Amino acid sequence: MTHALHLTVQHPHPGLAIATIGGDVDMQTAPTLRSGALEIIQQGHPRLVLDLAQVGFCDSAGLSAIIGIWHAAQEAGGSLSLADVPDRLMRMLSMTGVDSLLPVHDTTVDVVAALTDSPPTSAKR
Repeated sequence: MTHALHLTVQHPHPGLAIATIGGDVDMQTAPTLRSGALEIIQQGHPRLVLDLAQVGFCDSAGLSAIIGIWHAAQEAGGSLSLADVPDRLMRMLSMTGVDSLLPVHDTTVDVVAALTDSPPTSAKR
């Protein structure tokens, strides 16, 4: 496991942000994910998409961070959606029931289309 987490943010529509997460989300890096996502929400982007395609590993601390981000987005009047979730993480989401709380989409393009009813301007794929 690496203890570096990379967060890249795109803003394809007003109030909507796509955060591409790279690296492992574990006890060491989950606080970085949580604080980065909360900052995005507080900057006026309450509809947040986490693109998880580049996440190699996620443990219970990472899952807890995702749930905390979901609560923060809801409190801000927004939402949290997940895109391109790796199989291992998808199994964890399913086993814990989190997949019934959060919308999970195959790609960021799918999420943006679902949230805005229009094509994205800078989402990948």
